[in-house]
Amino acid sequence: ERSIISLRPRQSANLPQNGENKKAVRKLAPTIIPFWGRLADWRGRKLMILRSGFGMALVVSLTGFATGPVSLLLLRLLNGVVSGFIPASIGLVSTNTPKERVGYALGVLQAGAVSGGICGPLFGGLLADLMGFRSIFYVTGALILVAGIVVLFFVHEKFTPTNQQVKTSTLADFKKIIHHAPILSLCMITFLLQLALMGINPLVPIFVQELAPQANIAFYAGLTVATMGVANMLTAPVLGKLSDKKGADRVLFFASLGVAIFSIPQAFVVELWQLILLRFFTGLCLGGLLPAVNTLIRLHAPVGMESRTYSFSNSAMYLGNMLGPILGGAAVGLIGIRGIFLLAIIPLVISLILTRFKVTPIERSARRQMKEQLVLRE
Repeated sequence: ERSIISLRPRQSANLPQNGENKKAVRKLAPTIIPFWGRLADWRGRKLMILRSGFGMALVVSLTGFATGPVSLLLLRLLNGVVSGFIPASIGLVSTNTPKERVGYALGVLQAGAVSGGICGPLFGGLLADLMGFRSIFYVTGALILVAGIVVLFFVHEKFTPTNQQVKTSTLADFKKIIHHAPILSLCMITFLLQLALMGINPLVPIFVQELAPQANIAFYAGLTVATMGVANMLTAPVLGKLSDKKGADRVLFFASLGVAIFSIPQAFVVELWQLILLRFFTGLCLGGLLPAVNTLIRLHAPVGMESRTYSFSNSAMYLGNMLGPILGGAAVGLIGIRGIFLLAIIPLVISLILTRFKVTPIERSARRQMKEQLVLRE
């Protein structure tokens, strides 16, 4: 669906309320995800991937027939209801992978998601120029349909339906889940990381305009954004594997520290190549963040409530994605774009504190108990 996102400026020319459509989808996602998470724990994660894949294929294809802002808004809202392919995939991969290899598996999954995020805008732009704007929705819908078919026939899940399908509210699920330390801290860390990243990312192309030659601004802006994505894609499997060996909490701490360190000099660059280089190093560190968080959630989630736990984490991520650009855009008028890079240090530092004092002690205790159990078995 990244191929569609790249075309929104063109869409806005004909449908001026497109900004409100995006806001509506972002607001809806955090509220609907916990419902799908509960259903995934009861009926299986693969079913949720199929529900999302086939549902999005239909809705995205229908979006190509939208005739105005109202119909587009309704279709985007419906897309927000049925979306969740990647979150459901995280739940499936994490629960069907041995715990000692979860980090690596989630790292590979993130690498695939990031590569799609890099190629999507380029692919969408090329198709729009060749086939016209509306055709891109039909092609994207067809690609999502193919992804759903691949999952249907080639992905196998080890899932035993639970007999304890007691009806519980989302609030009751949340209360039960957060009592399993350090889940609440991990959800807060997810929110803070996305808040920091999304406060900066939308402003990077604007910052590039100050540094790049005026002749090829679009190219240099795309290069700067893609550089961080490529670095993220390269290190996600490596850092995921490292989290399996050395501890996901350690990878999370040092990766967050790296993002904070490399964000500071970005506020003082005077040449474009300096910004690109620093964004690349930032991307190298980003590859370890979400896989580490998701690995820790898998290790500490209540048994039988893994998907619901991931759903609350994903809701926190969507809230960060929604509030980051809003707060970043509001702050840029006061402190300038360069100041945003420094402002982003605050949520990163808070996430470091939470990792060090709320997550690491629990994870160390869990590793110690695991070693003691291995010794007793021997």
